[in-house]
Formats: sequence, C-alpha cells, structure tokens
Amino acid sequence: MGDLPGIVDRLDYVASLGVDAIWISPFFKSPMADFGYDIADQRAVDPLFGTLEDFDRLLAKAHGLGLKVMIDQVFSHTSDQHEWFRESRQGHDNPKADWYVWADAREDGTPPNNWMSLFGGVAYGAGNPAVASTTCTTSCPRSRT
Repeated sequence: MGDLPGIVDRLDYVASLGVDAIWISPFFKSPMADFGYDIADQRAVDPLFGTLEDFDRLLAKAHGLGLKVMIDQVFSHTSDQHEWFRESRQGHDNPKADWYVWADAREDGTPPNNWMSLFGGVAYGAGNPAVASTTCTTSCPRSRT
C-alpha cells in the first residue's frame, strides 16, 4: 500500500510515461475494514496515507506536470463510524434517519428480507436496539452494525 508522499515522489516518472491523469483510490479517514472504501470522514486524510497538506502538494505538483487528478469519491456507502451513520441510527425522527436503508426485523428477530451481501451472508446487520431496526449494507462484515 502506498501513501500520498510516495505518489508525489513518483509523479515525474508517471508524467514521463505520457499519461494525462492519475486515479487515486480512497485515502480518506477509514477503519480500513473495506480497503478504505468504508469512509469515516470524507474531509480527512487517513494518517496511513499522509495528511491534507500532502494531498495539496500532490495536486499542485500533478497540475504543474500537466496531470489531472481523479480521486475515488465514495458517497454511496460509509463506515459505521461516520457521523452521518451514527446520527441516522439514533432513531426514526432525526434529519438523517432516511440517509441509510433501515428496516425493522421480523417478529422472530431475523432480517427483514432475503437480500444477500456482495461479500456473502445477509445484507442486513444488527441495528440500534433503541429503534429495533437493521441497516442494509453492501460493505464487508466489519462495517456492518
């Protein structure tokens, strides 16, 4: 696994290959249960990859070399540690309650349907007992709650 300063160090070489852009996988703050795609904060760089200042340097150098920079923005799912998720799971009557797919478990406590996760097993994980719900996830088992 590389980091942002490592990319900066290799940008001259990358530019010499004649490419016009680089694409960087998620480097945002994450518990790393899903290779960084389980983002806990889209506004922070995970220390594993460097700092926001490192990204600023990367962007400036890349643009100086005529390279475009694409970053893999993952807004379709978040970590269970993300502030949006934490707020959403607090109950049915908060501003972010519908930002995630919540469904009440069946009377016997089993998942509300037969949806399967892309990573195996059921797509619903244990939710917040206070609201007796589960949440649908397509992320890996660690990020299920």
